[in-house]
Amino acid sequence: MTRDPSSARAAAPVWFPYWAEALARSGLPAALRTQYRYAIANYLRYCRQTQARATIASARQFMASVQGPGGASPVERARWKAGLNWFFHHGRQAAAAGPPARAGSVSGRRPSVAAADLGKAAWERRLVQALRGRHYGWRTEQAYRGWAWRFVRWLEPRGQTLAEATEEAVKGFVSELATRQRASASTQKQALNALVFLRREALGRKLGGFDDFTRVRRPARVPVVLGREECQRLFAALEGVPRLMAELMYGSGLRLGELLGLRIRDVDLERQQVLIRAAKGDQDRVTVLPESLAERLRGQRERLRGLHAEDQRQGLAGVGLPEGLGRKYPQAGQAWEWQWLFPSRQLMRDPRSGLRRRHHVLDATFQHVIRQAARRAKLEKRVTPHVLRHSFATHLLEGGTDIRTVQELLGHKSVETTQIYTHVMRKPGLGVRSPLDGFTRGVVG
Repeated sequence: MTRDPSSARAAAPVWFPYWAEALARSGLPAALRTQYRYAIANYLRYCRQTQARATIASARQFMASVQGPGGASPVERARWKAGLNWFFHHGRQAAAAGPPARAGSVSGRRPSVAAADLGKAAWERRLVQALRGRHYGWRTEQAYRGWAWRFVRWLEPRGQTLAEATEEAVKGFVSELATRQRASASTQKQALNALVFLRREALGRKLGGFDDFTRVRRPARVPVVLGREECQRLFAALEGVPRLMAELMYGSGLRLGELLGLRIRDVDLERQQVLIRAAKGDQDRVTVLPESLAERLRGQRERLRGLHAEDQRQGLAGVGLPEGLGRKYPQAGQAWEWQWLFPSRQLMRDPRSGLRRRHHVLDATFQHVIRQAARRAKLEKRVTPHVLRHSFATHLLEGGTDIRTVQELLGHKSVETTQIYTHVMRKPGLGVRSPLDGFTRGVVG
């Protein structure tokens, strides 16, 4: 990285969560953007794996790790260095400038990221208005806007503008994702959905058929599932709060984001229920709470009362709330029932409000903990937190639970999604046994 005489500046972290969008709109040549994106993504992955913050010091350590025998070539290192310099330069600019404060905002705070980012081009502003008018999620909005910009850049060398683009251009773009870029079926589907929404809702174009383009074949995949004994070994390799989190994720069939987003009010110990709010598809659902975890969850809540009181004594801002609720009840984040069930040890700066507050445990942190525990337990499978959800569904089906009940507990929109677990049950189908089990030891020998 560029040498900085100030050690304090080298150790100062940079919070730049929307670097990919900024890079896409930077005006740099496409080849250079691709190189920068690759370098920054690898560096941030390095930070997650080493649990380091994004600082110039950690960037220097990362660059040192890619040197030497078997590492990147000198030309590649120079490109990676330039990409990281771009990340830190623009990251500090974004943090220093920030969105302008709105008139009438509370204490002069800057508006949320969504309120400050309404789009650059006229067509993008119409797209944002259409997405938010239909209450699409923030991640969906970012994905759709990203695909729209990729389509615009794809049209440029072909001498077309977005206003001139035809259905044939859309088909050509999504077909190229399959043929040249080797994109997955889900990626191609997301791109097609984004462009269809853009044309229909933002540009007001009528749509014809979208059947005659090259589709990516969706291969059949079966999930990784742990056996009951393997789950016990994994839990035994954990302790404290991480073990409680892993057992709750398995015992209730939660997604990782659902586990980390739990608040005090979402766990009903009296009714033995876990309420998942605004889950996938912005749907609420109720799932089972393991009886064996009730006492430990009570202990966790009592421990958090002390942490909550200490945060209030320090005058910290309350926890983050959904954007609309936070505007309507600005003090609700201080209330006990809104606190995170699994808060982070360290305080963080909220990118929406700029306030220093306590967030929940980061997904990368918990993923790292699970991977390390799987190694200690000597599990011969690729274990991620989501494997616990797969195991929950499979073990329920093996125990005779009705598949419709499992569908409701998992929050699947279609029972066809739940049926994938019937392929990894210990005895698939109606208890079918392998013909080898009927052989005697002598015959096999």
